Amino acid sequence: MNLSKHDITQPYFLCYNKFMHFVTAKTILTPRSMNIYRGCMHGCIYCDSRSKCYQFTHEFEDIEVKQNAPELLEETLSKKRKRCMIGTGSMCDPYIPLEKELGLMRRCLEIIDRYNFGATLITKSDLVLRDLDILERINKKTKAVVQMTLTTADDELCLKIEPGVCPTSRRFEVLQACHERGIPTVVWFSPLLPFINDTKENVKGIVDYCVRAKVHAIICFGMGLTLREGNREYFYAALERNFPNSNLKNRYIRTFGYNYMCSSPHEHELMTYLSTLCRQNNIMLGTDSIFKWIEEFPENDPLQPSLF
Repeated sequence: MNLSKHDITQPYFLCYNKFMHFVTAKTILTPRSMNIYRGCMHGCIYCDSRSKCYQFTHEFEDIEVKQNAPELLEETLSKKRKRCMIGTGSMCDPYIPLEKELGLMRRCLEIIDRYNFGATLITKSDLVLRDLDILERINKKTKAVVQMTLTTADDELCLKIEPGVCPTSRRFEVLQACHERGIPTVVWFSPLLPFINDTKENVKGIVDYCVRAKVHAIICFGMGLTLREGNREYFYAALERNFPNSNLKNRYIRTFGYNYMCSSPHEHELMTYLSTLCRQNNIMLGTDSIFKWIEEFPENDPLQPSLF
């Protein structure tokens, strides 16, 4: 499928072309991570990717589509001498609504499968269920890991802070489906929003979901969120819009000022509680140790040629 600019004459593109634009990229892996899309339509009120430091030259909801991503990926993987894990989703979710029609992520997974690399992805979308067949094939040969963000156990709150994506209860079903197919999963417990969902009840609710879905590990950088120019202004506007008469914006300004890291006043208590729950349920908890596990390519890969 060649997504030239002429393709926007088709009905789908006539409807959605104001939300996307196509580019021909020069590279795709940096060095083992790729982003097929740049920008997002999930509308998460806390999204750090909106920050000005990332130098977006277009509106965040006007998705930049790397139309030649599969071709670039195939060219790159065909030249790699050593297999490894290929990751995506660290900057922008690969399963934004446009992916349902464009199918670029699926094509990239097919290429990763064909060249016998591993795959790991971060998403909040149940659209990943469409590609479980490929992820299962990859995992049987090498390794596939699905990483999913869970911030609140309350679906009603989820719709306020992550309005354009499936609720937490549905993401739990995705995690269950992955486990049933033998695909290991990791949950990003981040961010936790001070004065909104930084409670023991929420921590327990999310861990309960992880236990029931047999999640391998939880990534947690602490109880709080980051705010910097770009995403701070968007976040504050969302607080006023979604939590009227709460005075949350002024409370954030008084408490955190222009701090980059905005930690919950209950951080120590909540981290201790999270650590205890994970230990009791044999769930790996951390950051660097989990990233290391995710990035480890199976040493016993029967397809890896010997150097000697």
